[in-house]
Amino acid sequence: MTAETSTLEKFEIRNRFSNAVQVTAEISVTPDMSWSVKLGMAIKWAIKSRANLSGAYLSGANLSRAYLSGADLSGAYLSGANLSGADLSGANLSGANLSGADLSGADLSGAYLSGADLSGAYLSGAYLSRAKDADLAIARTRILPEGALIGWKKCRDSVIVKLRIPEDAPRSHAYGRKCRAQFAEVLEIFGADEARSQHDRDFVYRTGERVEAPNWSADWEEECSGGVHFFITRAEAEAY
Repeated sequence: MTAETSTLEKFEIRNRFSNAVQVTAEISVTPDMSWSVKLGMAIKWAIKSRANLSGAYLSGANLSRAYLSGADLSGAYLSGANLSGADLSGANLSGANLSGADLSGADLSGAYLSGADLSGAYLSGAYLSRAKDADLAIARTRILPEGALIGWKKCRDSVIVKLRIPEDAPRSHAYGRKCRAQFAEVLEIFGADEARSQHDRDFVYRTGERVEAPNWSADWEEECSGGVHFFITRAEAEAY
């Protein structure tokens, strides 16, 4: 078996607003290299070359464990990018779209997050010490209101349960759309007379009864921790 030969390729990075070519990077690629990896390489080339990436379209880039400390990515479109374990310390991410990005384990210490969109971003284990406007950026990802609300859950055999989360029920969600509550009231069941949890068949939902999670965890960053799991919309529960 022989190693695949790499070739030099000019890779264009475009502006998210004008679609004009913003940076033309020169990267070494192989025939089997994915577009996301190429884009990640082009971004690293641009940062090393001190090229302007402000407002660039960088969606889906593979930047896992990349060294991006101090980079100016203000206004960049990084939705769905893989930034797990990346060093973004001191980076300017103000106004950047990071929705759905994987930032698990990333170092965001001292980063500028003013106006950044972190909705749906995965931030488990991310280091946010001294990040500017981190509290506000994270607050914008919050989707659970106070007071009583309706939740929807998909159980075994695709049975759908309509829940009422009482006003006094502790509730939580991480950075995605799946939510948890310590307890809930079962309003309706669709598709069966009773429903059983997908993860614990002994946890049963019956119309008119209250269910309570014996292993409730108040750690909001742990999406799959203990609780009665639910979505805010029925469509999301059915698609889960």
